Amino acid sequence: MSHVSSHSPHGQTPLHTVQVLGGGSAGSSAHVRSLAAGLAARGVRVTVCAPSEAAGDYDLTGTGARHVHVPRRGDPASVASLRVACADADLVHAHGLHAALRAALALAGRRTPLVVTWHTRAHAEGARARVLHLLERRVAKAAAVVLGTSSDLVDRARSRGARDARLAPVTLPAPRAVPGAAEEPEGHRHKVRAELGAVDRPLIVAVGALERQRGYDVLLGAARTWRHLDPLPLLAIAGEGPERGALQRRIEAEGLPAQLVGRRDDVPELLAAADLVVLPSSWESRSVLAQEALHARVPLVATAVGGIPELVGDAAVLVPYGDPEALATAVARLLADPALRERLKDKGTAQAATWPTEDETVTQVLSVYDELTQRIIVH
Repeated sequence: MSHVSSHSPHGQTPLHTVQVLGGGSAGSSAHVRSLAAGLAARGVRVTVCAPSEAAGDYDLTGTGARHVHVPRRGDPASVASLRVACADADLVHAHGLHAALRAALALAGRRTPLVVTWHTRAHAEGARARVLHLLERRVAKAAAVVLGTSSDLVDRARSRGARDARLAPVTLPAPRAVPGAAEEPEGHRHKVRAELGAVDRPLIVAVGALERQRGYDVLLGAARTWRHLDPLPLLAIAGEGPERGALQRRIEAEGLPAQLVGRRDDVPELLAAADLVVLPSSWESRSVLAQEALHARVPLVATAVGGIPELVGDAAVLVPYGDPEALATAVARLLADPALRERLKDKGTAQAATWPTEDETVTQVLSVYDELTQRIIVH
């Protein structure tokens, strides 16, 4: 038995892992919180290096982990503070490319194993795409193990030179309870629909940052096509981002039945009120929205890109990316067929039951840690 056994029998030193979080998308931040709590519960010492905002938003210290503020920057001072935080770590686990690059710099010259989880894929064009490619190669080669949240990310890591890349689906933490919603779900649903102006018409919901790769221009093209439907569906897009101005101008210029409802902190309620959820992205790994929709028993129309087909199986209607006609047709077909919507809800529940639990996710990650720390210890 090595002296870094995670369960620290006979008074041996417990395993110490440092989790490095960068800007932290919602998915990676929630995963780090879940991982920190699960590892701490198993007797692992956990330090989370993350910007203070992320630590506050996700209550990272409430997990039993120690938090060290490290800004999302690659400057020498930030790397130096990360290097100090990792000084007595048995293993460092970085989440996302930028966090992984900083961790690799901080560990330069040390034998501490680095695990990197690729939660998503960055989008870049032209010169930035070449820089991104170099960054991905640097990170893939620095990692002892790369964990990809979807099969195509695992393939990407291998193509960038990763020695060891494995599929490690990240679980969606259990949905938080909505106050009052459990007692009277219909009343709650009606309230959200009334607020949006969709009491006697179908409500279609999309959630995510207003960025080009999210495919909202295609979605508005679909909304234009389904203007002939009666009753006319309302499309509500929740999120903020650089495309907001262009999308709003198009909605007004074309008189589209769509609203940009801004960033919402009540996404579970919004999904529960929806008749359909749409995910029109050009690429997704393990989409949080897709998981939330299936858990909430809301029929999903999504693009067949990245990790989505693997995630949803036959529990969603999949369409090609960039095809507004196909998207509009799928939406119209579902709205016209209540029996199909019910079948999709049941399939969604069954599919969600196949996803790993938080406990299984922590167990898989811990087995990787044990494997790597045993390798470097002389018995």
